[in-house]
Amino acid sequence: MRITINILIVFILAITSAKAQSLEDYFRIAAKHNPELQAKYKEYEVALQKIPQVSSLTDPVFSLGYFLSPVETRVGPQRAKFSLTQMFPWFGTLKAQGDAAALLAEARFQEFLEARNNLWYRVAAAYYPLYELEQRIRLEQENIEILSTFKTIAKAKFRNDNSSMVDVLRADIMLEDANTHLEILREKKKPLLATFNNMLNREDQAPVEMVDSVLTGSIPENFRRDSLLHGNPALDALDLKIRAGEAAEVAAIRQGMPKLGAGLDYVIVGEGPLTASDNGKDVLMPMVSVSIPLFRKKVDAAVKEARLRQEQYALEKEATENSLASGYEMAVFELQNHRQLIALYRKQIKTTQQSLNLLLASYENSGNAFEEVLRMQQQLLKYKKQIASSEAAYLTALAKLNYLTAKTYDYETYR
Repeated sequence: MRITINILIVFILAITSAKAQSLEDYFRIAAKHNPELQAKYKEYEVALQKIPQVSSLTDPVFSLGYFLSPVETRVGPQRAKFSLTQMFPWFGTLKAQGDAAALLAEARFQEFLEARNNLWYRVAAAYYPLYELEQRIRLEQENIEILSTFKTIAKAKFRNDNSSMVDVLRADIMLEDANTHLEILREKKKPLLATFNNMLNREDQAPVEMVDSVLTGSIPENFRRDSLLHGNPALDALDLKIRAGEAAEVAAIRQGMPKLGAGLDYVIVGEGPLTASDNGKDVLMPMVSVSIPLFRKKVDAAVKEARLRQEQYALEKEATENSLASGYEMAVFELQNHRQLIALYRKQIKTTQQSLNLLLASYENSGNAFEEVLRMQQQLLKYKKQIASSEAAYLTALAKLNYLTAKTYDYETYR
């Protein structure tokens, strides 16, 4: 029977661990189901459809004319006329327009990657407060159990006339505070869950798997700084837009050049009174045309627009680089700061726990200083909560650093 129970426990644990989801799993879910990110990908797909629109020739023009009063010629009256004309832009115009559209489409894809990385950061920034909340709930529950034990000890000391009823009342007050704080923490979970699940496009209160503990450590100097300004999709998108502006400038200049046309006229001729050999013979006439670019305001404005766009994107790139550099320094500071705080709180917890043990032993022997026991317990709880907060802040800063340095993952995240 015991063997059967053990097998059942192992089976249940296996199922539970199989269902548990890591933060990377939530990244994958968000990347596939977040509507904001899907809209960004649609922008890229829309931009791809622009390429054949601007790199293709205009439609040929077919016209039909009928002579209400036939024009008499030597070979007979002209009855109707058919014309087919195709205009061609200046050499290289279509290629330049196609290059500009293709570069803009590629820039849209880089913007999608930037939005994906930003989404991952926002998912992490919403996940770690949930982690902190779970830790605080667990700590508050442990605190309630400890205070209940203290209350039991105080009652026993009161029955033995080793302490006053005030100690029991003090424990009751602390227990009421702890239970109220626990209830507030549980209520706080609802908006945090809604914030997290909305980014995954799930139901507001869908359960979220939490890790039991996290690892925090020091990071080397200039950690991943080489990838801050190289391989960053936000900067790559601006580089592509600058190149697209250059191609658009070339296209605008060539749009101001003459356009060439080739056409064919076909005239239906009726039979005339003469008996010439070509009497009634239809006329076939090839034609060539050239547009004369006299009105330059539109062309000049398009060229200037393309140049201003390049200057705009260059300034945006410079501003983005400055923002990335300052964000990197702040993220590194937050990492180092919270790592030091975690180390400090762990030392304080160790010392406070030792002090609490001594005070509790003294109280059990003499029945004195119960208030100091409660105060030390709350101080211990405070340090433990501060560790949970610093761990969450450390990991959020690390997620920000991953975002700034465009750290990606090995698995496929979006189709």
